[in-house]
Amino acid sequence: MSVQSAARRLTAPDIRARKGGEPIVSLTSYHAHTARLVDPHVDFMLVGDSLGMVMHGMETTVPVTVEMMILQGQAVMRGSSRALVVVDLPFGSYEGSPQQAFATASKVLKETGAGAIKLEGGRRMAETVRFLADRGVPVMGHVGLTPQAINTLGSFKALGRDEASAELILNDARAIADAGAFAIVLEAISEPLARQITAEVAPPTIGIGGSPACDGQILVLEDMLGLSDRVPRFVKKFAEIGPAIGAAVEAYASEVRSRSFPAAEHVYAPKKV
Repeated sequence: MSVQSAARRLTAPDIRARKGGEPIVSLTSYHAHTARLVDPHVDFMLVGDSLGMVMHGMETTVPVTVEMMILQGQAVMRGSSRALVVVDLPFGSYEGSPQQAFATASKVLKETGAGAIKLEGGRRMAETVRFLADRGVPVMGHVGLTPQAINTLGSFKALGRDEASAELILNDARAIADAGAFAIVLEAISEPLARQITAEVAPPTIGIGGSPACDGQILVLEDMLGLSDRVPRFVKKFAEIGPAIGAAVEAYASEVRSRSFPAAEHVYAPKKV
C-alpha cells in the first residue's frame, strides 16, 4: 500500500533560496476564504497590518493591535496549506527593545502557527532583527516607505528620489540584510534604487511599487481586485470585483423587494400534533 505524503508548506529558508531565481509571488491575505483561493498561486502570503485600513476602515495602520494580527493570522493559516504565511508585527509591539520584539514575535508565531514575522525599519531595527534571527525567529524586513511611520513621514509618498535619501534607504537595506533578514520588502522607492539594492544584498527583495528587477512582488489583494477605494498608482488592477459585488447586491435587493425570490425546500417538516 502506498502512502501519499502531504505537500510541505514553504518556509523562510525556501524563500531566501530564491534569490536571483524564479520571481517570488506574494499577496496579502486576511481571511480563510481568500487564503484558500490565493494559496495555490503564491509563494508566501502576508497577513499585513494593512488589514486595519482594508478590513476596518482605519486611516493608517498605527491603531492595529497584536490581537488583531493573531486573529487574522489564525484565519489565514486555516485557509492555506502550501504558502509560507508571514505576519506583520504592528506598531508599538516591537520597537521598544529586542526583548519586546521577541516576546511579541514568539506570541504571534505560537498562537498562529505562521512561519515568519515582518517588521518595519532599517538601521534602527538591525539589532532587533539580529536578536530575533539568533533566537530562531525568521524575520522579513521592510524599508523605503514604512506605513507605521506615517506620522513622521507625513504622507504615503515615494522615497529615494534624491541621492541623499536613496543612500539612507540603501544603508537601511544593507543593515537588516547583514543582521539576518531572510527577505526584504522594498516599498515605494525609485526603480534605480530598488535595482541597486536587489543587486547588493544577499536576501531576496520583494517589491511593492519597486522595480521589476526585485526578486519578487507583493500587492494588497483587495487593491489588485478592485475592492479598495484608495489604490496606489503603481497597482495594476487584475479584476474589478467591487462593482461586481455591488451589482450582485443590487440584484438581490431588487428580488427581495419584489418578493420574487424562490422559497427554500424544507428538509424538516414539523410533526403533526
